[in-house]
Amino acid sequence: MPVIIGDRAASFSNPLALLSDCHRRIEMFLRALIAVADQSRDGSLNAEQREALEKALVYFREAAPKHTADEEESLFPRMRRVGGDEVRAALAQVDALEREHRIADELHRRIDRLGQKWLASGALAADELTQVRTALAELKNIYDRHIAIEDEQVFPLAKKILAAEEQKKVGEEMASRRGAKKCEP
Repeated sequence: MPVIIGDRAASFSNPLALLSDCHRRIEMFLRALIAVADQSRDGSLNAEQREALEKALVYFREAAPKHTADEEESLFPRMRRVGGDEVRAALAQVDALEREHRIADELHRRIDRLGQKWLASGALAADELTQVRTALAELKNIYDRHIAIEDEQVFPLAKKILAAEEQKKVGEEMASRRGAKKCEP
């Protein structure tokens, strides 16, 4: 099941590339949420904003938790088992990333709650729109730092230290979380 984002395609047989591609999707949906919040001056939604808001909320509610599980349940534990100075240094950052997942989860719950209200009523009060914008700004700060560390340091290190069989298991677990029957070659 290839996932195509931009000009690239990654599959579960290349889980580290797929994790990085998931980051592009996170960035895309976060940009969409920020654009909707910024464009809605009076708290009301037009049809295009409504569609963008709904798609982004669904993505962050349904797909993003799988990405977090891919990292925390499949990738990071395997990296911890390898050991070594380089791994220990990277894992110190991974521990911080896992704490950031918790903060991001709470921000997403707040945004989802307000976003669902926004979709149901077609408008948000000024203070609620401010809450959405503030939460989105916090998320952007977290994701900018978080994604850079993972894409530039953690994933390249994982590719270097994890045997092909371990990487394959990560991909299989990722596929299983999404109901895919197997990893493609």
